[in-house]
Amino acid sequence: MSKVLSIVIPAYNEEPTIHLILDKVNAVDLADALKKEVIIVNDCSRDDTEGAIHRYMEKNPGLNIQYYRHEINQGKGAALHTGIRKATGDFIIIQDADLEYDPQEYNLLLRPVLDGVADVVYGSRFMGGNPHRILFFWHSIGNKFLTFLSNVFTNLNLTDMETCYKLFRTETIKNLDLREKRFGFEPEVTAKMARIVGIRIYEVGISYYGRTYAEGKKINWKDGFRAIYCILKYNLFR
Repeated sequence: MSKVLSIVIPAYNEEPTIHLILDKVNAVDLADALKKEVIIVNDCSRDDTEGAIHRYMEKNPGLNIQYYRHEINQGKGAALHTGIRKATGDFIIIQDADLEYDPQEYNLLLRPVLDGVADVVYGSRFMGGNPHRILFFWHSIGNKFLTFLSNVFTNLNLTDMETCYKLFRTETIKNLDLREKRFGFEPEVTAKMARIVGIRIYEVGISYYGRTYAEGKKINWKDGFRAIYCILKYNLFR
């Protein structure tokens, strides 16, 4: 029986791009004949993200899409909690609804897990020779600082803790008590994964097609301070 990859997509005001990322997800041929389960969680978007998703589902019945909607905006982390809870696949990967990450690289993250050497795989924007859009200097410094600070407490040697692309064995991520409802998800899940006895965490280089704020980027400096708080909270005060 074929195994399944659950692709969890949190969506907030992604009407212009949600069909484009779903096209990319649909086009991927997964390694080892894995099947796809796409779980979209609409975090109470103010635009017609919902309509765009329903139209896509009607036109593409062959893609297994499970759609859920929050009646109140709760944040990316909360949408991920819902998606992880609803996932039924053997593995879970997180996919943003914008076009910053390329689904064709799912197989890069799957390979260590399918080979039986990894339980968790992070896709790093700061290693490897894949394309990277040149954008904000201080964003890159902030990301590297947050990764460094996280590594100090987790004793991991990650190069990109804040990456969207994280792939988990489903039973591993479902066993965590995750609480952060916004962008604190990344440091929280990293801290809690690092404490699992015998956990095997790998990292692979990926591409990155970043957005500007004019193009819809949402994370800001306040989220950076929240990430610092979460690193301290989930590593020092368990």
